[in-house]
Amino acid sequence: MSAPGPLHAFSGGFLGPGQKARRIRRILALADQPVRTGWPRADGQVIAWGHSPRAARAEYVARRSGAALVRAEDAFLRSLFPGRAGEPTLGLLLDRTGIHFNPARPSDLETLLATHPLDDHALLDRARLGMARMKHAGLSKYSAHDPDCPPPPPGYVLIVDQVKGDASLTHGGLDGPLPPHLFREMLVQAQLDWPGARIVIRTHPETTGGHRQGHFTAQDADAPHITLCDTPVSPWDLLEGALAVYTVSSQLGFEAILAGHKPRVFGLPFYAGWDLTQDTTPHPRRGRRLTRAQLFAAAMLLYPLWYDPCGDRLCPFEDALDHLEARTRAWREDRHGYTALDMRLWKRPHLQAFFGQWKRLRFARAPDPDRPNLIWGAAPTPATGRSIRIEDGFLRSRGLGAELTPPLSLVADDTGLYYDPAHPSRLEALIATPPPPGATARAEALITRIVDAGISKYNLAGSPPDLPTGHRILVPGQVEDDASIRLGAGDNRTNLALLQETRRQNPDAVILYKPHPDVEAGLRPGAIPPDLARAHADHIVGRTNPAQLLPMVDEVWTITSTLGFEALLRDIPVTTLGAPFYAGWGLTRDLGPIPERRTARPTRAEFIHAALIAYPRYHDPLTNCPCPPEVALERLITGPLPRKPALRALAKLQGLLSSQTWLWR
Repeated sequence: MSAPGPLHAFSGGFLGPGQKARRIRRILALADQPVRTGWPRADGQVIAWGHSPRAARAEYVARRSGAALVRAEDAFLRSLFPGRAGEPTLGLLLDRTGIHFNPARPSDLETLLATHPLDDHALLDRARLGMARMKHAGLSKYSAHDPDCPPPPPGYVLIVDQVKGDASLTHGGLDGPLPPHLFREMLVQAQLDWPGARIVIRTHPETTGGHRQGHFTAQDADAPHITLCDTPVSPWDLLEGALAVYTVSSQLGFEAILAGHKPRVFGLPFYAGWDLTQDTTPHPRRGRRLTRAQLFAAAMLLYPLWYDPCGDRLCPFEDALDHLEARTRAWREDRHGYTALDMRLWKRPHLQAFFGQWKRLRFARAPDPDRPNLIWGAAPTPATGRSIRIEDGFLRSRGLGAELTPPLSLVADDTGLYYDPAHPSRLEALIATPPPPGATARAEALITRIVDAGISKYNLAGSPPDLPTGHRILVPGQVEDDASIRLGAGDNRTNLALLQETRRQNPDAVILYKPHPDVEAGLRPGAIPPDLARAHADHIVGRTNPAQLLPMVDEVWTITSTLGFEALLRDIPVTTLGAPFYAGWGLTRDLGPIPERRTARPTRAEFIHAALIAYPRYHDPLTNCPCPPEVALERLITGPLPRKPALRALAKLQGLLSSQTWLWR
């Protein structure tokens, strides 16, 4: 089959300067279909946006030139907000025979559904997992649903509204537009089918946002048993509480199928006619019986072009889902804004980047009673207002925090903080909760990538050392005034005490002592005089990348160091003398005071999912947007990360003045 000819566009939707048009052009360019201007040749192509009003120009050019006509539309998992709110799409549907919402002629999607075997086990497993992940994360075509917005009490019939003039209605019949009275008929039919039942009419998000008018108004909810749902409640929550779903041709009908419903359909959308819907109008071409997984596989895995904004590449559905999940989580958590209390000046820019994408952070000394207050680490809790504690994540940066290197990950905990065992934390709750669909496989893939690439928390330069032979135990030193020591060390609170206890219990082992990088740099307390360290350790390992050192040891003994967590990643036995966040779950040998509430026994992969995927937030410094951990990991591996010369200069000054902390705190 010959390659398609050049692709020509004739509307601002493809050629305009806005970010939506730029995104569309980029997706097409990555698909080897860069957009051109000018009159096409007969072997060329003309692209139109669906059946929009401006598509007529492209249709005219295609007829006159003899070029093939390609129609484009947004993919079915589009974005956080509607396109009319200015948000670019995560995927495109390119159709060379029709378009999915026009049943008058077969589309590429209809042909896929009618003729593709759709029997590959791996493909169908991906489809089932994709459906489960969308439901668990509450992701829809537009995903800016308010998690605090409750659905109506369950036990209602759900009627789905659509916007007037939508192309799926004006081109939704076999021989022309669908009649507008179908919406009125649908409402009447629902009441006939379910006498006495509550009716909930779901308003379209673009109507709620003031962009376009729907078919139902408050006047349609004049009966006591009929209500309008015009709040940003999750469609999945609405579907969960519905007895039945009625739609003309809305994509919510497709999602109703994924949620387990067999919706009553009054139009002829792409998902009708496959024995998954109750169709008012039978489709003359469609007679194949499909499963939900087969429908999803064709519509979400095979038909679209998906785009990864952080990687600037075409990607599989799962990567686009990861990106939307990260972006949606950030919006849901940050949509009301924060006040950040007593934050150092150097931290403010990256805190703004992490938590101020939708509402700008306020920086203040006094707590704000109207907004959640961000507090760094174990700082005192303000007397008023809601508090959220933030700290560095476990895949942090290339460089030390004490040298003011900005982090790629932060955690935000409204329950406690992971290194304070005296109180529960959100991380503990995540560890104790059954993981979401696909969590184990995703965590295993992340572990493999981290270990293979030699990634650690700070990713410092260094060469593998020459080590004595024998049973090697690595003892990582810590910053002795670190909050994890102050709050979770138990009886062993110093590096010397840790070293002495390790030697006492392992008299014949080869003990390797690794000073903490911040201590080595002279930025934090915790140094052991070399002669005293050598009295208990066989070898002092200085300025070595932990990722290079860990494969060379047989055990790790620690108080609360995150190096113990990195050893767990690599399946190295860990003994803890304190109560770090990774102790008490059956994955380590614990000699310290472990909280009794840690009774869950997750697998290593489940634990890593909680600690590296579910708990932290990640921010891509190159695209300045929320990102999944896989993107942050790729930045640590390949970079280049943005350089901060002003912060490095401030770090040097901080080191010189480390004994005068009042000057820089």
